[in-house]
Amino acid sequence: MEPSNINSVLVTGGGSGIGAGTAKYLAKKGSLVTICGRSEEKLIKVSEEIGESCHYVVADITQQNDREKLISEAVKFGNGLNALINCAGNMYRVPLEKMEENSLEDIFKTNVISGMMLAKESLEHLKLTQGSIVFISSVHTKRSFSGASPYAATKGAIETITQVLASELGEHGIRVNCVSPGAVLSEINIRAGLVSKEENEDRMNKLAPEHVLGRIGTSTEIAEAIAYLIEAKWTTGAILRIDGGLSLGKIKD
Repeated sequence: MEPSNINSVLVTGGGSGIGAGTAKYLAKKGSLVTICGRSEEKLIKVSEEIGESCHYVVADITQQNDREKLISEAVKFGNGLNALINCAGNMYRVPLEKMEENSLEDIFKTNVISGMMLAKESLEHLKLTQGSIVFISSVHTKRSFSGASPYAATKGAIETITQVLASELGEHGIRVNCVSPGAVLSEINIRAGLVSKEENEDRMNKLAPEHVLGRIGTSTEIAEAIAYLIEAKWTTGAILRIDGGLSLGKIKD
C-alpha cells in the first residue's frame, strides 16, 4: 500500500483494542490522529506511545457537548478532518428473559446513535476534504452467539446505516464504509463486567478454531482494513469482513 495521504483522523474508543491499534497504525502511515475515550490513563498511554502525531481528548461520545469538543479539537489538531473512525462501542449480553429496557437503550446510544451524531457533527468538515467515515460492525451479524442479541442488533443497524449514508453522502464526495471483524482481543467484555482479563483471553483462544484460518485476529489487521477503506477513492457502502473466515460458519465433518 502506498504511503498515506490522510492528514487528520479522529478515532473514537482510541484508548484500547481496535481503536488504539488503528490510531497507532494510521500515525505510522503519517496521519495526525486524535483519539478519545473516557479513561484518561489509557489515552495518555496510547498517546505517549504514538508521540507528537497523536492528540487525546477525554470525552463521552454519548454526550453532545463532549462530541462537539472532540470534533473541534480534532479539526484544530489536524488542520481539518479527513476521516472519522467510529471504533467506540460497548457490550450488553443477556438472555431475553433478563433484558432491561434501559440497558438496551444505553447500548444503542453508545454503539449506534453516538456514531451517527458524530457523523452529522463532522459533516461540514468532511465535505471540505471529501473525506470518509468508517463504522465498525461485528461477526455477530453473521454468527449467532446466545445472549448477544442486543449487541448483534446494534451491529446490524450499523451495517444498514453504512449503506444508507454512503448513498446519501456520495454527492458530497464523502465515502462511508464499514469493517466487520471476527474475534480480536479487546476489553469490551471486561468493561461490561462479563469476564475477567484471564477469562477473556481464554474465551478468545477457544474461539480460534472456529476461524477458517485457525486463529483470532489482531487490532493491526483490522487497522489495515480501515486504512484501505479511508484511502480507497472509489469504494463506498462496503462492508469489509476481516474475520479469518469466522463468518463462513464452516462445519467440521
